[in-house]
Amino acid sequence: MIDLSEIAHRLLEEAVKAGADAADSIVVDEQSVNVDVRNGALENAERSESASAGLRVFAGSRQACVSGSDIRPGSLIEMAIRAVEMAREAPEDPFAGLANPDQLSGGISSAGLELIDDTPQPHPQALEEFARRAEASALKVRGVSKAESASAGCGNYRVSLAATNGFSGSYHRGSHYMSCVAITGSGLDMEQDYCFENRVFASDMPAPEEIGRIAGERAVAKAGPKKPKTGAFPVLFDERVAGGLIGHLLSAANGAAVARGSSWLLDTLGSRILPKGMDVAEDPLRPRSMSSRPFDAEGLATSRLPIVSDGILQTWILDLASARKLGFESTGNAARGIAAPPRPSVTNIDLTESGKSRGDLMREMNTGVLVTSMIGATINQNTGDYSRGASGFWIEKGEIAYPVSEFTIAGNLKEMLGSLVPANDSRQFTSYRVPSLLVEGMVIAGA
Repeated sequence: MIDLSEIAHRLLEEAVKAGADAADSIVVDEQSVNVDVRNGALENAERSESASAGLRVFAGSRQACVSGSDIRPGSLIEMAIRAVEMAREAPEDPFAGLANPDQLSGGISSAGLELIDDTPQPHPQALEEFARRAEASALKVRGVSKAESASAGCGNYRVSLAATNGFSGSYHRGSHYMSCVAITGSGLDMEQDYCFENRVFASDMPAPEEIGRIAGERAVAKAGPKKPKTGAFPVLFDERVAGGLIGHLLSAANGAAVARGSSWLLDTLGSRILPKGMDVAEDPLRPRSMSSRPFDAEGLATSRLPIVSDGILQTWILDLASARKLGFESTGNAARGIAAPPRPSVTNIDLTESGKSRGDLMREMNTGVLVTSMIGATINQNTGDYSRGASGFWIEKGEIAYPVSEFTIAGNLKEMLGSLVPANDSRQFTSYRVPSLLVEGMVIAGA
């Protein structure tokens, strides 16, 4: 197995030899196995293995990033020389730079996060059998005409980060996943839907039969859609899509967007943006989550971050550069790939639930739309104006009346988020634990 930490530190040594004033490096190793089944037969089996490295160097207040998948010693030397040459020609950035040593994470162990399943990963033959079982289960649902695909896979992700300020840390994450896409009808009357689940631990995965059944039932429920009425109606965002609504809030609270002045949340820090009693918090230390991590991409310790408390916006989401621009401290939210500098980003998100089920909210709305899938997006980052294509179900007298598609929902995110009513159906193993959300009075453009 490749020693990622050794490669990360070797990159730093070569960068300093090449003339860098400071540097940080990231080395990533990924392995995955994926199996696809169609019509009961193996369609595709794929194994992927890759290792890549990224280096960021500083020449005074100038920085440059280089990356590559060739991690042999000679290539690392070339990478370091090239990075320093690029940095010397880059524009000055007074906000770029590594963390001070006293800002760095002390305890960087990922042991308590349960990111690795110690049981052996399933063989490709077992994955094929999982996919076959999911597909067979979907086909048993009355009204399903065929299964578009069924897949199963597993993988491993390792990352090591090092910097000349003294930081050095690594962690390892595993994954298991399964999906099924089912179709009802044929030709122009064809409708489809899916079920996808992923977990760190195989024991937490639903049975393949459950995944296939859910995909089939979702597809059949969409048969024969109509266009909804045009007008102002309540919109209930199903749990599957509600996380995207909160994602728009988090994007607007991103320190990079705020520093650029391109956020509809400007000047709202300390103000109410959600209903009273509603919290949004990030928890990068949540056990058995695909997004958990013990430290951020700049070596700062991660911890629970209250973003919205009792409806009040408490903080921007910050890495070091955006924090310096805005006059704050980093919130430990730096993320990065191998080819670019760190940027602010979130991991696991929790939104306050209520004691109400999705059915309770449907009865409260009486007449409106339940949105289960969305396409496209027109979001004005400065004003919060929101418009998206959608499909789902028309609600009449608090019950699902019929499926609807080919319509647009529109509103303004400030007003939408200010009127949210949450349900209690968020799922335990998703990174965004966000329940179904009811929004009053959106504009629906349908028939």
